Amino acid sequence: MRTSSSSLLLPILLLSFATPPALAADAELDALNLESAPETPAPKARHTKMFVEGAAGQASQRYQSNDRSTGRASLDLTHSSRLTPGLRVTVSNRTDHFIHKENGVDDTVNSLREGYVSWQPDGESNVLEFGRINLRYGPAYGYNPTDFFRDGSLRVLTTADPFSLRENRMGAVMLRGQHLFNKGSVSLAVSPKLADKPSMDGWDLDLGSTNNRDRYLLAVSGQYSERVSGQALLYQERGRSATVGMNLTALVSDGATAHMELTRGTEPDVMRRALAPNGESVTRNRFVAGMTYTTLGKLSVTAEYQYNGFGIKPADWTALNASPSTQLAYLQGALRLQELAPREAYLVYVTQRGLGLKDLDLTAYVRMNPGDGSKLTWMELRHHWANYDLALQWQQNSGSTNSEFGLVPDRRLVQVLGNYRF
Repeated sequence: MRTSSSSLLLPILLLSFATPPALAADAELDALNLESAPETPAPKARHTKMFVEGAAGQASQRYQSNDRSTGRASLDLTHSSRLTPGLRVTVSNRTDHFIHKENGVDDTVNSLREGYVSWQPDGESNVLEFGRINLRYGPAYGYNPTDFFRDGSLRVLTTADPFSLRENRMGAVMLRGQHLFNKGSVSLAVSPKLADKPSMDGWDLDLGSTNNRDRYLLAVSGQYSERVSGQALLYQERGRSATVGMNLTALVSDGATAHMELTRGTEPDVMRRALAPNGESVTRNRFVAGMTYTTLGKLSVTAEYQYNGFGIKPADWTALNASPSTQLAYLQGALRLQELAPREAYLVYVTQRGLGLKDLDLTAYVRMNPGDGSKLTWMELRHHWANYDLALQWQQNSGSTNSEFGLVPDRRLVQVLGNYRF
């Protein structure tokens, strides 16, 4: 195994996150987005969530005069139940049927997001989990460098909302152990290679996307005060040097929250991973920093700076102008990896609860590429009723020819979406 200067940072990071051990996890961890002790319902308690969803819309195409129709029907199911006082089973699955089939995609695509068993003896501070688990790390909104299991986990793309993308993706098959202590936890996840390449079969488990190499993740979570929490992480792929990472969340004031994520590792850049896997490795950083301010009127505004040292520089992107097909293949590869395609980007994310009406919510964001001036704008108006929602979504990809978002085939997408919860 190769070693790098990044491995010397691990002891420092782990020491900075360590807190005295105790028997129970502090319930305040949830307020700062840390892992906390699993809830312990009474034996035999069951919890099931299920909804059906339908969407229909039109996409204005950049390279064709006719609009493209879109249509989808989805069934979403999440179930968790305690079989014995110490044993719990969790299943999460989503099935999407596309009325207007896209090239290379089956009409119906099933995504087993999670399916695992969890064992935690009564009163114990140790948890053992095995199966397909969706690990989500990092407090950032639009790009999460410390979310190490994100690549290849999305079978289909049904929305541009980054939070929905994190929820809808598939987990990886792994064995995970966790020890809970006062105001924190330490966990180790081992995810083995189970297949060589992704499957195009819509009903396949698609282990080739989530388990195509041996991976390991050590995570230490801690809360230092009522206002500051964080995580230190060590990620390892077989045959590569380790990547170290950390993230922090801080309550700056009653209405303002700051967040940060940082990783340093050695791997092929996004261009090589997207177009020529297993290329030459380089050592670089990923970094995200942002601030969220929430008003008493339930308006929340987040501004975020995103940096990916493995992304393409503006000069290199310009050099690819002679081959738009290669540019598009790079963007599609970055999306599959859930990587930031350019070297730098900015994000502004806005939510407004109760927009004029009590149950009407507005969600919108703009992602900007400062290297070429292009941007993606997305907005949703959603009305909630007791058992169902109705939403209008609008997305605009704008920019000059051959820019990141000016190259995307769909210039504008408008769709109506409804779901019913059982």
